[in-house]
Amino acid sequence: MMRDLFGPGFAELPDSLPIFPLPGALLLPGGNLPLNIFEPRYLAMVRDTLAWPRLIGMVQPKLPAGAEDEDYGEDVGAAAVYQTGCAGRIAIFQENSDGRCQITLAGLVRFRITEEIAGVDGYRRVRPDWSDFAADFTTQSLPETFERQRLLTILQDYFHLTGLSADWSSIEAAPAERLVTSLSMICPFDPREKQALLEAPDMAKRGETLITILEMAVMEARSGVGRH
Repeated sequence: MMRDLFGPGFAELPDSLPIFPLPGALLLPGGNLPLNIFEPRYLAMVRDTLAWPRLIGMVQPKLPAGAEDEDYGEDVGAAAVYQTGCAGRIAIFQENSDGRCQITLAGLVRFRITEEIAGVDGYRRVRPDWSDFAADFTTQSLPETFERQRLLTILQDYFHLTGLSADWSSIEAAPAERLVTSLSMICPFDPREKQALLEAPDMAKRGETLITILEMAVMEARSGVGRH
């Protein structure tokens, strides 16, 4: 991960942070997350966050097992959330004439929620503890022992069995660290699996966790095909 030249340094991180609870949306340091904002409370959050350092905390709500965002019977934005999230800087902002906006968050640093504080205009805010994640500001590398070919092999099986498509030439050409970050964010894993990837202590452990999750998904998909 390269230093974000437009974002705050570790010592400049704020002591309060707006959060956006969104199931399945994983942001990691060094990753980019595009978001379509349309709810009034989150439009207000973006409006209030556009001043420097332009940080929003992405967190996952704790939904009941098997529940999805669209069939959850209550307000997902008000649900209990996991205590570890990732702060992203608004790197791209575009308004639309229909009242929506598109933003892209550049993943900066993870945090733990110490407490929730009074919200503003319907969106939630927390006191973040950044202390465990200073290393997110340094370049994260995978060890030479990382099994890249094992990842690519199981990824091919995963894409085939789940019906996903990808530009394979770009995948093969991508640096291993970028590949692990991007796959962790974009693959449609269970929220608990996404959280495990977020909470991995370093890039090496995240790479191992990603391979394990993919292998488990392939085993389950093959079992499902076999049953039908």
